Amino acid sequence: MRSRRHSADEEEAPDPDPEGEDPEEGFEEVRPRAHGRHRGRAARPRTAAERDAVLPWDLAADEAAAGKDWRGRPKKPVYWRARDSLWFEPLVALMIVLLLVVGLWAYTQNWPPLYVVESDSMQHGSNDVVGLINTGDLVLAQKIDPNSVTTYVVGAQTGYSTYGEYGDVILYHPNGVTDVTPVIHRAIIFLTYDGAGLWSFPSLDGLTCSTNPHPANGEPTYSVTGGTSSCSTSAVSGTLTLYNIGWEGARVEVPLSSMGSSSGFLTMGDNNLIPGHPPLGEPDQTYGISALVQPGWVLGVARGMIPWFGALKLMLQGQTSMVPSQSWELMGFTVAAFLLAALGLHLALRRREEREEEGEGGDEERRGGWFRGVFGPGETEGEDTQDSGGDSEGGHPPKKVRPIPRGQLLAHSKAPRGGRPRPKVRRPPVKREHGRNDGSDDPRIVSR
Repeated sequence: MRSRRHSADEEEAPDPDPEGEDPEEGFEEVRPRAHGRHRGRAARPRTAAERDAVLPWDLAADEAAAGKDWRGRPKKPVYWRARDSLWFEPLVALMIVLLLVVGLWAYTQNWPPLYVVESDSMQHGSNDVVGLINTGDLVLAQKIDPNSVTTYVVGAQTGYSTYGEYGDVILYHPNGVTDVTPVIHRAIIFLTYDGAGLWSFPSLDGLTCSTNPHPANGEPTYSVTGGTSSCSTSAVSGTLTLYNIGWEGARVEVPLSSMGSSSGFLTMGDNNLIPGHPPLGEPDQTYGISALVQPGWVLGVARGMIPWFGALKLMLQGQTSMVPSQSWELMGFTVAAFLLAALGLHLALRRREEREEEGEGGDEERRGGWFRGVFGPGETEGEDTQDSGGDSEGGHPPKKVRPIPRGQLLAHSKAPRGGRPRPKVRRPPVKREHGRNDGSDDPRIVSR
C-alpha cells in the first residue's frame, strides 16, 4: 500500500494574501517534475530570449528599441558634437578672449583699450597699494570729451576723486607726438593763455587764497605773483603757487613765463615729488616731459584697471626694476585662485554630468530592470540554476508566467531607491495524482 508525503513546496505554501489582493495575481503555473532518468534535477535556467519573450512590459527595452527615451519621447539623433572635437577647448578660449577684447574696445572707444604703467610716477610710495595706479598695472583709457576732464583743483571743491586723489587721471601724447608711449598723469589745473604773456585760471575762484601749506580744512590753497594782487585769477604773468597738493601735501610752483603760448592742462604724477617739508611737486611741464597738454593731445581718461598683470610685459622687456615686490606676490595669488576656481568648476560640472548619467541609468534600472526582477521570472528561492541538459534530454521546458497587464503595471511600479528588491513569487501546491502504480521511482512516494 502506498502513502503520499507532502512535498516541501506544499508544506511551506503560504496562506492566501492577507492584504486582500487577488490570489491569482502574480502566481506562476508550475508544471510537475518529469520522472525518469533525470529525476531530482531542477529546471534549466531560462535564456535571455526566453525571458524577454515573456516580458512584454519591459519599458526600457521597448522604448530603446523604438528609438525613444524612458519617458516615451523620441530620441534626437546625434551625428556630431562640437565639444567632442580636439579644437573645442582652444576655440572656446579664443572666443572668450575675443569677447573680452571687443567688450573693452566698446567700453573705452580706444584702440588699444589697455595701457601698461611703466613707471612708479603714480604710486603712493614704493609699495603696491591696491586700488591705486602702480607700476605694472593695466589701465583702461576711456575716450571722452577733453572739456569734461575734472582737474585736481576742481575735484577738491566738488569732492570728486579717482585713484586716491582729487580729479581725473588722463592719458595723453606728450607734445602731441602719437608714435611714443603715452603718459598717464593727473590733471592738476587748466591754464588759459590770454595773450601778451598773460594767463588766467578761473577754476581757482572757489579755493582759499593763502600761502599756508597746511590749512586747517586740509584743502589746497594758492597764491600768485605778477598780478593785480596775490589772489588774482586773471591777467597773471608771474608765478602760480599751489599748496597742499596730493597725498603728501606738496607745494607746486608754476612759472607762467615758461609755459609757452597755448592753453592746456598742467599735469603731474602723484609720486613726482622732491623730498622736503613740505615736498616740492614736479609737474610734467617743468620737468621737461611735455608742454601744457592741449585738449587734442588727450588720449583718454583712466576708467578702470587690471592690477599687476602688465608686469608680465615689463618682464619680457626687462623693465621690472620699478615693479613692487608685492605685485608679483599678489599676481601669483590671483593666478592660483583662478586656477583653483577653474578646477573646482570643472570638477563640479563633471560631477554633475556623472550624476545625470547615473540618474538616467537608475531610471532605466527602476523602470526596466527592476520590473524584470519584481514582475518577471527572476530566480526564485529554492530554484537551482543547474542546466538539466535541455528539453531533448528530458529536462523541464521554460515555466510559463502570466504577464501583468500594462494597466496594472503602474500600481506595482513603486521602486525603492535603496536598491533592487528581492522577488517574491507565490506558488500554489503541486497537484499530484493518487494511486499511481508506475511512480515507484519518485523520491516523494514511499512504500509502507
